[in-house]
Amino acid sequence: MKKIFLGLIILSSQLAFAQKVTGVKVEKAQKEIPAQLTKEKISLYNDNFLKFVEALKVSDRPAVDALLSDKVKEIVTDDILKKVKEGFDINKKLEILKTGYHKLMDGSSLPSINYKYAGDASSKEVIMAVFEEDGKILGVMPAKKTK
Repeated sequence: MKKIFLGLIILSSQLAFAQKVTGVKVEKAQKEIPAQLTKEKISLYNDNFLKFVEALKVSDRPAVDALLSDKVKEIVTDDILKKVKEGFDINKKLEILKTGYHKLMDGSSLPSINYKYAGDASSKEVIMAVFEEDGKILGVMPAKKTK
């Protein structure tokens, strides 16, 4: 009986010490982003978006390509630009509704501006533009038109 008890004590002490974890830290390097966009950045992004809308109005593809990010230039076709153009009323004046950062699936955040139509109190139709830090347009998500 003493041998069994001694064996159980030795076995349990080995199991107790084997479960000890020492100093494992998992750190994910994240880029520090400010809480809000600066007025200079908002002005830069807004100017680029308004130039983009004007280029869409007149179907000026070289001007649109100059405002788009290099990451999306290759995949943006004339059909996609046509869908973006149909997605919101380019003849109405746009005003800034909200500025901030849009979180992507990979965990990174990019600057974005939400626009609404000037004089629209309900702000049901919101157009979101996502930018790179240098002001190039990465994406435009037009409002859904209800018929």
